[in-house]
Amino acid sequence: MSIFARFGKSMELPTPAEALAGRPDPIPTAERHAVNGEPLKGPWPGLETAVFAMGCFWGAERLFWKTPGVKVTAVGYVGGVTPNPTYREVCSGKTGHTEGVLVVYDPKVVSFEALTKIFFEGHDPTQGMRQGNDVGTQYRSAIFVASPEHRATAETIRAAYAKTLEQARYGPITTTIEDEKPFYYAEPEHQQYLHKVPNGYCGLGGTGMSCPIGLGAAA
Repeated sequence: MSIFARFGKSMELPTPAEALAGRPDPIPTAERHAVNGEPLKGPWPGLETAVFAMGCFWGAERLFWKTPGVKVTAVGYVGGVTPNPTYREVCSGKTGHTEGVLVVYDPKVVSFEALTKIFFEGHDPTQGMRQGNDVGTQYRSAIFVASPEHRATAETIRAAYAKTLEQARYGPITTTIEDEKPFYYAEPEHQQYLHKVPNGYCGLGGTGMSCPIGLGAAA
């Protein structure tokens, strides 16, 4: 996956004038989750959603589908300018999108707070426009929140984890917390990729530092 990111790409997000035009209609994607058979596009009565971007979406999606209380996951493109982009367009750095993971979960079983902890511990949120060997704007760290309550939770956890990482001599957290934006489903071959290819590429690597939540984050 990272081969597209290594050569000749800008590390700056494109302006609307610079971004690729995209297309009016969604690109084809899978209809159902390859692991549990749930519909990728719902409906999901009684469930909540969150979108996380933390580098290569193959490994990131696997983190979340293994989490009890998560009912559906899907990978896609989010946070940029180009409507309905393709994978190659996103990898060009000319769409402004991250590689994101849509997480559909039962809040009675797993909280947004707990999912945010998984997010922060699952990658290095201090690396800017990269994760390990994966370099490019689509690998930046971001959380897309659906409510003011989720924004407040994410900001509190980010601030607490920043202190933890600072004590461990990491740089500042570069994770952005943004309002919910259109989520463009990726092509079918990317959905649940590491279920289909268990030994496939995964570029994620955390810091090894525990992310405080609850009373620990508020301290």
